[in-house]
Amino acid sequence: MRNKSAHNVGIAAEAIAAAQFARCGFDVSVQYGANQPEYDLIVAKGDNLLKVSVKGSQDGGWGLTQSYLKEKTADYHGAIDRWLARHGQRTIFCLVQFESVPLDAMPRLYLATPAEIAQRLRETAKGRGDSILYERHSWAPRAHAAGTTEEIPKSWLFSFARIEQLMATC
Repeated sequence: MRNKSAHNVGIAAEAIAAAQFARCGFDVSVQYGANQPEYDLIVAKGDNLLKVSVKGSQDGGWGLTQSYLKEKTADYHGAIDRWLARHGQRTIFCLVQFESVPLDAMPRLYLATPAEIAQRLRETAKGRGDSILYERHSWAPRAHAAGTTEEIPKSWLFSFARIEQLMATC
């Protein structure tokens, strides 16, 4: 199901992320009022907490660093570095993908640190880098990275174990 505005996708992604964290037994604090620039949710268990930035997508990718590209240049690595610098150590991303997901099914969710995402973005397109984090993307024959496929690591799949790992290492 497509043709929803970015606003609708964002609201749905935040609600689903909050529900999944709560379902795993974590306390979830949702922001009220004007959004904080770095995160959308706080999840906690005991004294451990994580700030969670939720990003929804309905097209198979998340545009994360375009606004950090300098005018008239394609310095993807510089943009990635500028994007990474604005995130704190206790921040993680919850990536929610609605592409090809029927209404009666759960979207695919992934959890990653900003550093993990930055590394993946740097490796994209045979190391050229990109501003889009792809869930799965095969490059066309005329593209710079022709013949290669980008894919989110399976280890990023949303799970209780992944949350616990991030709580312990962030």
